Amino acid sequence: PALVRQVSYHSFTFVLYDPIRDSVSFLLSMEAGTSSYMQRLLSAGVSAAIAITIFNPTEVVKTQMQSSSGNTTMREVASKVWSKDGAKGFWAGLRPNVIRTFLVNGAEIGTYDEAKLAIVDYVGDGLAVHVGSSFMAGLTSACVSTPADVVKTRLMNAAGSDQAPRGVLQTAVATIREEGFFALYKGFTLIVFRKLLWCIVFFVLYERLLAAFNE
Repeated sequence: PALVRQVSYHSFTFVLYDPIRDSVSFLLSMEAGTSSYMQRLLSAGVSAAIAITIFNPTEVVKTQMQSSSGNTTMREVASKVWSKDGAKGFWAGLRPNVIRTFLVNGAEIGTYDEAKLAIVDYVGDGLAVHVGSSFMAGLTSACVSTPADVVKTRLMNAAGSDQAPRGVLQTAVATIREEGFFALYKGFTLIVFRKLLWCIVFFVLYERLLAAFNE
């Protein structure tokens, strides 16, 4: 389920990113490719929000399988959610998921784009700029997305259970009240490590494939 989610959601996000970024530049009467950092963040975030809205069911299934204490299949998890909540159960936690993906992809893609433009004049368009930009993208992403990730996971784990449903704000406030503010950054060290590895591998591979495609 994680692979299905990652491939479908990220692929669609990148399909949308360039057209949305160029559309924002056009609406602001700017030349294509001259977007500001804030416009890149916004364009990447909107692209991700649209993509995850469509593919939220894959996120629900993935999250519940990862949180399950036993061995469960995708079909078993999907059947459980369907029998308890119907179709709407597959869009459980959509609001925090949209917030989370807006933040994480705005930070990752927008920051990568901006960092690359800032660094490329000093080190050239090669592996060094790709790794350096990926590092900045991963660190920024982890910092801004972790609280939304914690809230999203707790809401999705409640789908198909007897736990009383909560909203985004209710869940965040309850987490802080019951466990303290830093509970919103639970697992932050591991998240940073994962984000750095993911961004470096993904963006370096992306740049290599893009260069090969354009030759």
